Amino acid sequence: MSRRTAPLLDETAIVAAQGYTWLPGLRRAAPNGVARTRVLGQRAVGLCGEDATRFFYDEDHVRRETAIPGPVQSTLFGHDAVHTLDGDAHRRRKSLFLSVLTPHAVADLTRSVADAWDAEVASWGSGRHEVLFDAASRVLTRGVCRWAGVPLEDREVAPLARDLTSMVDGFATLGPRHWRARRARGRREAWLAGVVEEARTGSVPVPPGSALEQVARHRDEHGEPLEPRLAAVELLNVVRPTVAVCWFVSFAAHALHRWPAHRQPLASGDTGAARAFTHEIRRFYPFAPFLGGRAVRDLMWRGEPIPKGALVLLDVYGQNHDPATWDDPYAFRPERFADRPIGAFDLIPQGGGDPATGHRCPGEGATVGLLETLVMRLAATDYRVPDQDLAISLRRVPAKVRSGFVVDPV
Repeated sequence: MSRRTAPLLDETAIVAAQGYTWLPGLRRAAPNGVARTRVLGQRAVGLCGEDATRFFYDEDHVRRETAIPGPVQSTLFGHDAVHTLDGDAHRRRKSLFLSVLTPHAVADLTRSVADAWDAEVASWGSGRHEVLFDAASRVLTRGVCRWAGVPLEDREVAPLARDLTSMVDGFATLGPRHWRARRARGRREAWLAGVVEEARTGSVPVPPGSALEQVARHRDEHGEPLEPRLAAVELLNVVRPTVAVCWFVSFAAHALHRWPAHRQPLASGDTGAARAFTHEIRRFYPFAPFLGGRAVRDLMWRGEPIPKGALVLLDVYGQNHDPATWDDPYAFRPERFADRPIGAFDLIPQGGGDPATGHRCPGEGATVGLLETLVMRLAATDYRVPDQDLAISLRRVPAKVRSGFVVDPV
């Protein structure tokens, strides 16, 4: 009996155990690099490469509706979020994010977060340990809420930052992290639904043009306003990914510690170096392991059949370390981006394709802008790195520096 017709064992538990290495390992052992497996009780096919990314982001081939597992919606994205839609409904909802995250708005967001970073670092005392992951999450929470028009008192910053990072930290596990993420999402959806209702009634001041104002007045493809819970979901889908940049900040500190030659150009304010360093952080370090969609009809990929309704998994970690796309892919080399434009289907830590029409993250420009600004500030900050566990396990999804990257301010 061939691999194509033999019953496939469900590998959900193996995914949880192997993390980022699971899908690349399956693909290496498969004909034509096309992995066949079963996860969450469903047949699945794993693909990788620039052509595979084009294939995956073609809505004639793959769609998102019904493909995102309930546990991921209950933690990371929220139920009925833009990520679960296709076609006109998706494009209409996506227009909300594109209007919120214009280049001008992203510049304002970056300034707000930079101000919050400067205030945070100014508060650090010599001789006191600071966990950079936690500090960056507070900085990003304070900066994005101020920019988005979300009312937030100082005492609320740290608890909100913990909830927002919990939503990201628990999406790919069924253990305690997952249940913390579910509770955090429930709390914050209820809170922001109330904020949206108050914004609509004029009970709270709403800055003109802010993310809060635009979410509160957005209308769906039927001309109806989003109900408050769904509006809260999408407002969280602006705020939460911004705060998730704290993962990349701690990875940046890890890279500066391992390869300190990059510090001086960044500290001097070299924006070209910052852009290249930022792209290499996003390529080199693990964040999203893979993305999933569902085959809309019987398909063929490199002579391999993909049946209608099968899950199609795009190997993001494998793509970002694919030797067919990247020279020496497991070396940290920011200079590879010095003169290389980013294509729609090569560097895909936040998805591929056109963010205006497809499922590529509309906040990618904000992530890049924020990280460029913060890595320059980080490189210019005077601190020591005490002994700690700086391991990054590829079995843990999302991966993170085990210690959170502790620094001793000088």
